Amino acid sequence: MGKEGRGWTLRLAGLLSPVTVWLGLFFLVPLLLILAYSFGTSGVYGGITLGFNPSNYFKVFDPLYLEIIVRTFVIALLNTFLCFLIGYPLAYFITFKGGRHKHTLILLVMIPFWTSLLLRAYAWIVILGGDNGIANRVLQFLHITDHPLILIFTPQAVAIGMLYSYLPFMILPLYAALEKFDWRLKEAAQDLGASRWHTFWRVTFPLSMPGVIAGSILVFIPSAGEFVIPNLLGGARTVLIGNLIQQQFLEARDWAFGSALAVMLAVLLVGAIMFYVRRVGTEKLEEV
Repeated sequence: MGKEGRGWTLRLAGLLSPVTVWLGLFFLVPLLLILAYSFGTSGVYGGITLGFNPSNYFKVFDPLYLEIIVRTFVIALLNTFLCFLIGYPLAYFITFKGGRHKHTLILLVMIPFWTSLLLRAYAWIVILGGDNGIANRVLQFLHITDHPLILIFTPQAVAIGMLYSYLPFMILPLYAALEKFDWRLKEAAQDLGASRWHTFWRVTFPLSMPGVIAGSILVFIPSAGEFVIPNLLGGARTVLIGNLIQQQFLEARDWAFGSALAVMLAVLLVGAIMFYVRRVGTEKLEEV
């Protein structure tokens, strides 16, 4: 390697070193600490003794904790599906029907990002909470119901809060994928006799799969680890694995078991995402 090549390598290393140090200190080191803690033994009054104690992972398979894990993934999958069901038509409309208002519509989608997730969750408490909540007043005003309904501290309230919070994460990747769509392909399919519905399923939707996969991942991962929204809108009735991990660290002081839960959640998420990307992505590529 000549001097020019070595100089380019040194400049590249200099550019990448801040990012490498940042990721090492704030991502890799905490991850290794959590992994080490997961094999440790928690003290009676807190603290942890490092060692090799795999019983923390065996404890995860207790029926009580398995129920919470299954509930977490069911709600995360449901939220991802609902975000896709609502987000795809919205992204499609903005891309192909938005016209000169396209950028304004995208700005409206991004507005929720300007406020804290915590504030948005508290806003839903005001809307859904109590007999005099906004939602109950509207339902009674429209004569949909004669008496106040229990809307807060239910799985439905958690689903609404998560759908509202993570819908933009689905719309934006879908919009980015549809924005690159070549109109000539759609016109060619229609010239060959394909109907609009057939053209959508055979041309438009397969070509938008990168946006579908990206949006699904961006929604599913934070939904599976969410603990703020279930804590505020679900109460004790809707405990997810994020709430369980929080309780182990802050209330039960069982850092070892909390770390084991965190590692198990990470492994399950990575496995589910790899399966989804390989299975769905491969099938759609074959269809194309």
